[in-house]
Amino acid sequence: MNATKIIIRILLGIGVAFMAFICVKSVVTPIQFEEERAVRETQVIANLISLRTAEAQFRLDKGYFTADLDSLVDYLKTAPKKEVLKEGSLSEKQLEDGMTEFKASKILERARIKAQRKMNLQGPDSLIQLYNYVWANDREVKAEGLQGFRRDTILTNMIQSLYKGQYTEENIDEIVYIPFTDNVKFEVETNNEYTTSQGIKVPIFEIRAHFNTYLHDLNKQELVNLIDKEEKLEHYAGLKVGSVEAPNNNAGNWE
Repeated sequence: MNATKIIIRILLGIGVAFMAFICVKSVVTPIQFEEERAVRETQVIANLISLRTAEAQFRLDKGYFTADLDSLVDYLKTAPKKEVLKEGSLSEKQLEDGMTEFKASKILERARIKAQRKMNLQGPDSLIQLYNYVWANDREVKAEGLQGFRRDTILTNMIQSLYKGQYTEENIDEIVYIPFTDNVKFEVETNNEYTTSQGIKVPIFEIRAHFNTYLHDLNKQELVNLIDKEEKLEHYAGLKVGSVEAPNNNAGNWE
């Protein structure tokens, strides 16, 4: 076998190996891209849901949505959260007899005031002691069968109340950054003057993270293909909650 044939066979072997590599890569690359995309989007979605929760509470207190993420975080750090502490419930007979949560709360409130004046309790356990006394001794409370019934509005830490340990005052600032970026903030847009076709004014907001932000360091061609696909479908090329085009109950585009 002469040298020319040997070289040709070697080149053919290299060519076959290269083509096999290209074929495998064409199959593996999209799979790897989608797997990593799924991992990253789980974290991006978690942040979007947390921001949606914050915006909803902000609007509940202020009457409008904010596009300023720094102001939103300051609000979470400083604003107290009102919560209704519930204990006990009304029976079917009580409801049939005309008792309501409001009436029951008023009866307990009057009883608490009278008891507080008499007992002058202090300390962290004073409210528990007060209720125990009222339930056992107040005539109206006993006559209406409201022993064990309690409704109190209390002020709690906003961050703890909304996120149940997921965030603290030390790490709540992270909520505004898109995961897998170099501290790129989510895009926020609001329209607090949106008016429906029925003439009803409804504040709306939209929070976005484009594919180019959290997928920027993955396979470039796969990223281009993904963006092109979504744009041809007239979809937003990324993840978002809410909409500034029309009210959508603050839904995410993955839901």
